[in-house]
Amino acid sequence: MIVEFMKEKISLFNRRLFPQLAAIKKELKQKSKNLNQGAVNPTTLPLKDQELIYQIKERTSRLNLNNVTRTMAYYDFYCRYPEIHWAFLGHMVSRNGGWNMTDLKGELISRLLSEEEQKEFFNFLERGNWLIFQDVYPQFLLYEESLSTQTNLFYLLPYFHVSTFMETMWNHFWKIGDRYLLAVALVINEQSYLEQRVIRNPYYQKNVLQTIEFKLQDVLSLNQIIFPYYQDTGNSSSQKTGIIGQTLRHFSSLHDRILLGKRLYSIIFKDPDVCRRVVGWAGDHPHTGSRKDYWPHLFNDVNESLPGVPYKRRTDHCRLKEAAARIYSPALRHAWSYVEHVNAEEEDWFKDWKIIHYFIDHEDQVDGEIYHAYCETLEKVELAVIAKTSIFQR
Repeated sequence: MIVEFMKEKISLFNRRLFPQLAAIKKELKQKSKNLNQGAVNPTTLPLKDQELIYQIKERTSRLNLNNVTRTMAYYDFYCRYPEIHWAFLGHMVSRNGGWNMTDLKGELISRLLSEEEQKEFFNFLERGNWLIFQDVYPQFLLYEESLSTQTNLFYLLPYFHVSTFMETMWNHFWKIGDRYLLAVALVINEQSYLEQRVIRNPYYQKNVLQTIEFKLQDVLSLNQIIFPYYQDTGNSSSQKTGIIGQTLRHFSSLHDRILLGKRLYSIIFKDPDVCRRVVGWAGDHPHTGSRKDYWPHLFNDVNESLPGVPYKRRTDHCRLKEAAARIYSPALRHAWSYVEHVNAEEEDWFKDWKIIHYFIDHEDQVDGEIYHAYCETLEKVELAVIAKTSIFQR
């Protein structure tokens, strides 16, 4: 009885999507029969298209310098085109990527990992961050140019090696304008894009994903994605910053990462008031990579600790203990140098039209409560640092 009720509830909630999904399914089924058509040659295009491709690649490359430039590029694009919800979701998730990068050089995680391990983890995070941007930002710029010229230009997506899946979805968005479907499509695309290039890459499998340290992160729930937001109304200078978000339990699972992306989207965009508070906070706090951006009472981008002094626990449920120094969380520009990346692999991840099942919204209630879990995680990491220090002092 309950199962039948839930099926009916889901069916009613998704009724408006089904005609759209039928059309998308038909096109993707046809495309799945004609994959691997060979490399595209831009020199066969009209000169104006060739020039546009060059301009988009150059602009993308210029903004793909590091996590900070990518993160702000997403935000700036969302401000210009708020109908592209993923641009803001990408901005907030990319902020988390930056915080994870600087954590490796911060006060806590740097005490748990060797210099070489820190570098391996950073390269893993940086590669994924770079890959997503070089895949998705040309899509955004083609959309921008399509609006400017009032011409559908998504036939140029293959010349940026964007999946045929996204060509279908952008064409659908151009006709229908369904913001939810495009956002979820981008979640599916970017996580699927990373799967072969990073997650299943033999080098990262060996040096990052299969290491004890990575498994330790999973145990300590360090794979938390947090979204700072304004809790109060009034002037931004007096507003208190809270956090909402989700924890990813199985980072190596494509299925779990796609579902996480859908939950994160729901947290931001299902409630207009929450969206306004998260966007408002982001606009008032430019991304630096330091966790000081959202909680300066707990983190600082200047190291306040005395050198050579053993670490003692400083936090009590995300509050700083009396007379304790703030936790060092450096800005990205002080933590890591720029990275020169090799070109991305050009293989299209799309193989099976059944991937569209992820578009079905099961109306799960996602409240985003993560404050207590985040505070507990911070305390666990502190205890791990203290334990490691005590072992090496014996």
